[in-house]
Amino acid sequence: MHLSSSSPFDVRDPRFVDSLFPHESVEKIWTGGRWCEGPAWFPAHGTLVWSDIPGNRMLRWDERNNTVGEFRKPSHNTNGNTVDRQGRLISCEHLSRTVTRTEHDGSITVLADKWMGKRLNSPNDAVVHSDGAIWFTDPDYGIMSEYEGERAQSEIGACYVYRIDPHSGAVERVADDFDKPNGLAFSPDESILYVADTGASHHPGGPRHIRKFAVHGSTLRDQGVFTVCDNGLFDGFRVDVKGRLWSSAADGVHVFHPDGTLLGKIRIPEIVANVCFGGLKRNRLLICATSSLYSVFVNTTGAV
Repeated sequence: MHLSSSSPFDVRDPRFVDSLFPHESVEKIWTGGRWCEGPAWFPAHGTLVWSDIPGNRMLRWDERNNTVGEFRKPSHNTNGNTVDRQGRLISCEHLSRTVTRTEHDGSITVLADKWMGKRLNSPNDAVVHSDGAIWFTDPDYGIMSEYEGERAQSEIGACYVYRIDPHSGAVERVADDFDKPNGLAFSPDESILYVADTGASHHPGGPRHIRKFAVHGSTLRDQGVFTVCDNGLFDGFRVDVKGRLWSSAADGVHVFHPDGTLLGKIRIPEIVANVCFGGLKRNRLLICATSSLYSVFVNTTGAV
């Protein structure tokens, strides 16, 4: 495949070519945020909801008429968002230090706010398993300053990964050896959970990688580091139907084969925070990058 010098695609492995349309370009849909994060696609009405964390608001883009408006303000400095199997919005709120669910009537249900009687730090990102369980990360970014939450001491004293039981609602710690657990996603068959650790954001020499875990019911078995970021930090990411991982990084979107090989990159002119697949056929990669929302059509679809 021939790519022009102006192409946004940086092919590192021939297997990346199958995922691309060589004529495609990256489109800037909107700009005006402070730190855009947590994109969540709603196929029922063709809209994307995402967070502007320091702006204390959530925004919504309608693909049908290409308009952007405020979805929620204030948003409690919401960070990560996802959609459950019933089409409800799951959000990680820094300021309230909770994981919430927005019901179909617009009311908000708190799903998690404590573990072992202690307040959570600042839930960051979440993913929903097909059994209804919600897995989420809880670093301390939202309590480190006033910028993305409210400065406070951690009651738990560490940063963990948790699972909310779909039947009892109990919050269970599933991983306890992270510095700052961040983005997470399941493989298409849900046998693997990938979790980013962005400890290098505040600790020189700290982790800047994605780890891989085998999933056994509500427990995880560590399978080591999946990949290390070569430019900035991994933050949020998604997996496509073939198990390839599409991750945020400082220079754009990095795409990995399930074997951990870097297939290539999509260059973005801002630091990327998170991505998701959307559009009518789930083949439009939607990219939250610092102040803006970008998109590019790819030759694959996002895993449900």
